[in-house]
Amino acid sequence: MKHAFVFPGQGSQFPGMGKEHYANNAFAKKLFEQANELLGFRISDTMFEGSGEDLRQTNVTQPAVFLHSIIAFKSIDGAKPEMVAGHSLGEFSALVANGVLSFEDALQLVAIRARAMQDACELNPSTMAAILGLADEKVEEICVETAKQTGQIVVPANYNCPGQLVISGTIQAVERACENMKAAGAKRALILPVGGAFHSILMEPAKNELKQAIEGTTFHSPACPVYQNVVARPVFDRDEIKENLIDQLTGPVRWTQCVQAMIKDGASKFTEAGPGKVLSGLIAKIDRSVETVAVS
Repeated sequence: MKHAFVFPGQGSQFPGMGKEHYANNAFAKKLFEQANELLGFRISDTMFEGSGEDLRQTNVTQPAVFLHSIIAFKSIDGAKPEMVAGHSLGEFSALVANGVLSFEDALQLVAIRARAMQDACELNPSTMAAILGLADEKVEEICVETAKQTGQIVVPANYNCPGQLVISGTIQAVERACENMKAAGAKRALILPVGGAFHSILMEPAKNELKQAIEGTTFHSPACPVYQNVVARPVFDRDEIKENLIDQLTGPVRWTQCVQAMIKDGASKFTEAGPGKVLSGLIAKIDRSVETVAVS
């Protein structure tokens, strides 16, 4: 049976994240200072002393979660993943863990991705909502119907676990979709406190910028397969990894399907490296038979 390592995305951040690592771990302190220099601002100060609102800014959140995840991963003695996956942003952490990207290159890409997504959010006012208690197929169907009703964009964005799917789109279309979801029997349809429609076509301007950066970055052969969000299967080829990483910005995060594929391929233990325990909770809802451990 295999040991899988998984890495969280935006939304796992919290005030004070990483402060204990910095104070007690010389290697962590070195990575924090390296990140401060590479990013051109002291992200460590925001992570340790900033408010929840400070940490919710996309251009801060993404490098902060990535940095915390890599420090958590490297703090695990003898960590040797046999397969990796990351939820949205977490895919960059996964690609450091399996040797495809260097820490420095991944951090630069994450910073470019974050800034580009922040710009896209400001260009197109949009939002996301969590739909609880409906089958994926029903949510998909209502998104299509609502898009026709409004003439605007609303699409499935994050397949988190059975009965929990996040949708993404224009504010009007997402609000209408939430009404339609509730009418169809959803337990909850909750607008999320995010600044834009991640994993939808509204991120196209950011996708173009990220593509340019990825194509100029060295990708190495993976030490183990990465189960990528947009295809939900193991990927080994460097060019395909690049393509999937680019497509992820406007495509859905098929997390449920990724975890199911990993279990089918022999994963019996999942270690989550990064802030919080969000993915461990989702994995338990996908399949309670596997062991989950969170290292933050």
